[in-house]
Amino acid sequence: MDAPLGLAGESALLPSRIQMAFTLATHVLLVPLGVAFPTLTLVMEGIGIARNDPVALRIARRWSVVMAVQFAVGAVTGTILSFEFGILWPRLMGRFGAALGLGFAIEGLAFFLEAIFIGIYLYGWKRLAPKTHFLLGLVLPPSGVLGTFAVLSANSLMNTPGGITVHEGRVIDIDAAAALFTESIGYEFWHFMIALYMTAGFAVASVYAVAWLRGRRDHYQRLAFVVPFTIAAALTPVQLVVGDLSARALVEDQPAKFAAMEVTWTTRDHNPEVIGGVIDDSGQIHFGVVVPELDSLLVGYSPNAVIRGLSSFPADARPAIVEANITHFAFDVMVGLGVAGAALASSYFWVLARRRRQPEGVWFYRLAAGAGVGCYVAVEMGWITTEVGRQPWIVYGLMRVSDAVTDAPAAYVWTMLATLVVVYALLAYFFVTLLLRLAARWRREDLAPEVGAPYGPRPERLEARG
Repeated sequence: MDAPLGLAGESALLPSRIQMAFTLATHVLLVPLGVAFPTLTLVMEGIGIARNDPVALRIARRWSVVMAVQFAVGAVTGTILSFEFGILWPRLMGRFGAALGLGFAIEGLAFFLEAIFIGIYLYGWKRLAPKTHFLLGLVLPPSGVLGTFAVLSANSLMNTPGGITVHEGRVIDIDAAAALFTESIGYEFWHFMIALYMTAGFAVASVYAVAWLRGRRDHYQRLAFVVPFTIAAALTPVQLVVGDLSARALVEDQPAKFAAMEVTWTTRDHNPEVIGGVIDDSGQIHFGVVVPELDSLLVGYSPNAVIRGLSSFPADARPAIVEANITHFAFDVMVGLGVAGAALASSYFWVLARRRRQPEGVWFYRLAAGAGVGCYVAVEMGWITTEVGRQPWIVYGLMRVSDAVTDAPAAYVWTMLATLVVVYALLAYFFVTLLLRLAARWRREDLAPEVGAPYGPRPERLEARG
């Protein structure tokens, strides 16, 4: 058994949770482009090669630069997260590290594979034959998928432990395959993967929606908008179905989390759906919109479906009231933004079907410009729902967060958090500054012949080689 926590460790709990939340929330901002942007770039390059379209190839080359820059920043924030597991939560890694380590090892291999081929892809422009360059780039999407799966397998183990045998507080046996493919990995993986592609598609398209609103409506802007937006819009209805199945699965896998998401206090049938609002210590809902029986209908397709309430769990085995309210708020925001995205996607395809061309309305592009930010907010809310809703457990039913935290003094953790805030602020400044400078440079290049660097040799070098 683990030794009892000292006062220093107890005092480190709050700053450790804040630091983990801060670094996770920051890193997840980079994940959509890191995982899905290579696919968008390859689709654009494929269009350019198939149609012999130099505009599409120019877009793909420029996107590949952004892809490489954000990958570099993501490598820094991801590495920090890896170290935090051992620094902030040593008891977690001490007990479950052998099971969690396999996923992190796979993620490391996927990271190095992606890093190598991003370098080849970036500097292969104009150096490799077009088809060879495109084929080499095909390594990037599965690398991102593999890395995402590996990380989510570790998170799924924390949500629905499997493949491990625990005796007297110690893991004595591990089934590697079962530990990788736990009960929740299926719906967690697909729900998050689709979210990443939707977010990347809407975020990239939002940049060109703003350009459209500013009067730039040439072939370059239209193509750069249509490709990512169409991919994201096509995935939106799929995400609604996968998200619904994921939420329903929590009724069996993590019933306390589901009760927090729906702020259900008492176990009952004919359970209402609560939109907005907060719950108090007595189980009363304030300020929410209550739709009778809807929660039972959504979960069990019948008003007679029984939903377990928070009060049915021991107080030390369920989210606290403040955590339940945070989880409920995050879940409602995520679902609301998903529905809004589906409405925007429907209007897009409606116009395409009826007019055989992309929409021209100003309001459509205003909403499309905000869709990228909306998707990022939805991804953040999804992580909050997953992590806060699991409280007080760091490994559901097996280890509490308070039992996993470091014994280091709180002052040490607060200092580390302050340092990371400064480091991340600097990273954000240089990242945004570099992207703005690249955008300014590319706007100038649109008015003059394109130069090669940083995505290929300069024209004079090509002539010398010829």
